[in-house]
Amino acid sequence: MKKIMIMVAILAIATTKLTFAQSKTDAAFNQLLTAYYDVKNALAADKLAQAAENVKVLSAKVDAVPHKELPGAQHTLWMEQAKVIKAKAAELAIAKDIKAQRKSFETISSAMIKTIRNIKFNNATVYLQHCPMAKASWLNEKEAVENPYYGSMMFACGDVTETIKAK
Repeated sequence: MKKIMIMVAILAIATTKLTFAQSKTDAAFNQLLTAYYDVKNALAADKLAQAAENVKVLSAKVDAVPHKELPGAQHTLWMEQAKVIKAKAAELAIAKDIKAQRKSFETISSAMIKTIRNIKFNNATVYLQHCPMAKASWLNEKEAVENPYYGSMMFACGDVTETIKAK
């Protein structure tokens, strides 16, 4: 009977630790997603300087993800995507025009889309949207299209192509 109780206690502690670690990781990924939305919103509003500032926060949020707690395949995927996000964030931050920023954002978006599809962390519904003119997709916190690739020129251009429900 003692052995059973000890085993149950060990299992309970291990499960709690795993859940806590996962929730910490999920929280960090959700902060990253919020920072991503801030960059997307600045680009959709044609705000070059704001996008450059917001992408610095995004880059810091990439570094803040406690990735070591991710299982093998997810960890490998995250390390690859984090490298892409950081590189393109650095490009976006120093870009002299919004067109160059949007090109960098396109790659950041692709990396974020791969991440959210493979590491189910979102605590709210995420809308995957696509602009046929830009031939590019992005994530949005709202169902209404807000195009970061054309901004005010074609603010509502695009469609919701996928709805990613909250975890």
